[in-house]
Amino acid sequence: MRPLLVIKKENVDLEKQVNKFNKSLSITNSIKLVLFFLLISLTANLRAQDRLPFDQGKVYILKKVSVTGKVTYNEQTIVTFAGLQKGQSITVPGEEISNSIKKLWRLGFYENVNYYVDKIEGDSISLELNLNELPKLKEVRFVGIKKGAIDDLIKDNALTPEKIVNENLITTTKFYIENKYKKEGFYNTKVNITTVEDTSAINHVNMIVNVDKGDRVKIRKINVNGNSQIADAKIRKAMKNTKQKNPIRLFKASKFMRDKYREDLASIVEKYKESGYRDARVVSDSVIYDKERNELTINLNLEEGNKYYFGDIKFVGNTVYSDNVLARQLGLKKGDVYNGVLLDKRIADKSSPDSDDLTNLYQNNGYLFSNINPVEVKTENDTIDMEIRIVEGPLAHFNKISVVGNDKTNDKVIYREIRTKPGDIYSKEQLVRTIREIGQLGFFDAEAIKPDFENVDPAAGTVDIKYNVVEKGASQIELQGGYGGGGFIGTLGLSFNNFSIGNIFKKHAYKPLPMGDGQKLSLRLQGSTYFQTYSFSFSEPWFGGKKPVQFSGSVSYSKQFSNNFTTNDVDRSKSFNIFSVSLGLAKRLKAPDDFFVLSNSLSYQHYDLKNYNVGLFTFGYGTSRNLSYTLGISRNNKGVNPIFPTYGSEFTFTAKFTPPYSLFNGVDYGNLKNLEEYKLKFDGTQITAANNGVIPTIGDYIAYNSDLGGYVAVDTYQEADANNSKIDQKRFNWLEFYKVKFKAEWYNKVYKKLTLRSLGEFGFMGAYNQERGLVPFERFYLGGDGMANYSMDGRETIQLRGYPNNSLTPTNSKGEQIGATVYNKFSLELRYPITLKQAASIYALTFVEGGAAFSNFKGYNPFDLKRSAGVGLRVFMPAFGLLGIDFAHGFDSLYPNGVRNGWETHFIIGQQF
Repeated sequence: MRPLLVIKKENVDLEKQVNKFNKSLSITNSIKLVLFFLLISLTANLRAQDRLPFDQGKVYILKKVSVTGKVTYNEQTIVTFAGLQKGQSITVPGEEISNSIKKLWRLGFYENVNYYVDKIEGDSISLELNLNELPKLKEVRFVGIKKGAIDDLIKDNALTPEKIVNENLITTTKFYIENKYKKEGFYNTKVNITTVEDTSAINHVNMIVNVDKGDRVKIRKINVNGNSQIADAKIRKAMKNTKQKNPIRLFKASKFMRDKYREDLASIVEKYKESGYRDARVVSDSVIYDKERNELTINLNLEEGNKYYFGDIKFVGNTVYSDNVLARQLGLKKGDVYNGVLLDKRIADKSSPDSDDLTNLYQNNGYLFSNINPVEVKTENDTIDMEIRIVEGPLAHFNKISVVGNDKTNDKVIYREIRTKPGDIYSKEQLVRTIREIGQLGFFDAEAIKPDFENVDPAAGTVDIKYNVVEKGASQIELQGGYGGGGFIGTLGLSFNNFSIGNIFKKHAYKPLPMGDGQKLSLRLQGSTYFQTYSFSFSEPWFGGKKPVQFSGSVSYSKQFSNNFTTNDVDRSKSFNIFSVSLGLAKRLKAPDDFFVLSNSLSYQHYDLKNYNVGLFTFGYGTSRNLSYTLGISRNNKGVNPIFPTYGSEFTFTAKFTPPYSLFNGVDYGNLKNLEEYKLKFDGTQITAANNGVIPTIGDYIAYNSDLGGYVAVDTYQEADANNSKIDQKRFNWLEFYKVKFKAEWYNKVYKKLTLRSLGEFGFMGAYNQERGLVPFERFYLGGDGMANYSMDGRETIQLRGYPNNSLTPTNSKGEQIGATVYNKFSLELRYPITLKQAASIYALTFVEGGAAFSNFKGYNPFDLKRSAGVGLRVFMPAFGLLGIDFAHGFDSLYPNGVRNGWETHFIIGQQF
């Protein structure tokens, strides 16, 4: 770049004058040639004579700067950028013009910048600034790559509209894309970038980026040399992301990514350190590319060194904890094989924020400013003496605690969950716990909760904590329709998970509903041609506002008509109604720790059957009542995201029982008899005749007459069945049973975000009085998606994918499902998050599970399982809750000696398993 100053004067166009002259005269070529040179000579003299009088180095007064060339900015804006002002003194040529050209070049907008002298009048001078602007980007188009990758490439290279397109942009974009794909294993990536003028806008171009990734390069072989203590296979295994070709390996491709390869070289050294070889190193490595095969060969040369052991381990600088306490926490002793990786983790495990290491021991007890360093003080033969040097620092306290980002949720809802109180001794454990508790509320994006340390003052021993939260939609709507149970089912559900009943009478709080107090209000309507269900529930997590005591209540009403699932005919003369109400209190405990919750609930159900002889119950007329109390204890420390937990566990034990009515109601259930269905018609079996002593004839319908103390002949099947129904009505007037359930699940990170969920559950239902027997309500139904749908008898549906809904449930002699009284289930589920963003959380899963259900405890065999495996997808959107789909294969038959069930598709709506 150099400043250019040119004297501008209108010149004679020689070519035009010659052409004009040729047209007017008809002369020979030789004469033309002579006249042509003569004209050139005359024109040269004109130029010399017409040159503007211009004194080198003279100071002029700038009168005007005019702008010419290919420009889009207005003239005044460009002159302002140029830094020259009308009326200023300038030297021509001189520093002012040189600096002006430099300023314009530095803008990066132009490819040519030239000044010309336009006019001189005495001491005044007018200049012409001639510019050619660089083109701007209108749009960019990629060829040869997937659409999903385009947005990232545009963002990473800042290829936004109106971007100046110059050689530097093209070159850097080209190199970036090539290097990006080379890192991903596409060693032969080629990128060609062209620009095409866009005619719809002035001085704009479209950029076309052609990407040819070629085939992904494979690693043919990893050769290891210099190792004798650790086998080649173990060294290759330590390289997590760099694998040689292996036809039986399914989940790790043999691709080469340079950044990951460098990490894997460090992993080899870490592997040796874990085994005591502190001095091990990779002496050299080479990556050889075979272009014909498009394969790589990696050669590694190692130096193992000697194997070392821990010698004396001393603690220096500790006053808060004794050597014995620190030694137990460290977990390493003299004579152990030297393990540098384990030593670092016992000092400070960066992979786990709540691990039992020395750093957390101090920081969980107020020593935020502590510093712990392991130092090798002596190496003799194969023994290394260590000093753990500790700078404890002052005791730290929390000072100011604040929360930002909660626009809808009231401060009190968050602050009552915060464990880091102003004035309390600093505790990292309580900091991590607070993040979990805020995330468990469900009102905020759990992945975005971030504590900022502010005003950290070691001298004063104080620290301010600011929790940053991002609110997400807390209300959900369920609006769906589907085909199930032989007919169309429609559902409308509204769930407000951050409700405020205290503001329900305040008009200004309706935006559109009063929100912000952390309460939950749910309304649900479900119906079809043969049933309707209406339910309402409310819960307050801090009943009274001072302690974590949850109050909950619910009311529901259901009505079901007899329905022929084959013809879909509905008989409204046969109905089954249920009214239910429940109240509950749950309190967070302090012992054994404050993850435990003790819950109590009292519930009442009123069942009303009118001509409902459908095989579901043993009586078709009458009522049953269920007054029950449920006691539960649970422990939940899952974290941090309630949608996708990655650590912790949840254990739940519940016991539900009714009063033992048979102890005080005076009914002799031993003499309250009814016949099994196949004996309604007398088959000659020995029976007790009524007091008239007449034995019914074979083939007669018979019924038990409790007044006469024996069986009598009746006219019809219906009369016999009605007699049994009356007896069962008396047996089940007030339901009598007890039920216990246990469920345990664990979450563990397998690798990075890949999480394993392990689950086991068990349920048992029993009777106080064996003569009275088990009730037909409240039983377990196993199999399918686990959705309760339209069931009306208080049953509990247990998910076991790979089989039809409720298909693994015991049946009676007619093949009708009667529900199980005991079941167990086991499940292993691998989950991987696709995205955990606020708008939608999506994760994929694969699972294996097994379970079984039995009609009585005598036949219970926990190992006689129905097994399945499959894959699935879950999508959680704040407005709609959890949606999912599973494809599962049942490995066992539904019937004895049958074929395996095969594939089933399950849809999950509104529930999480």
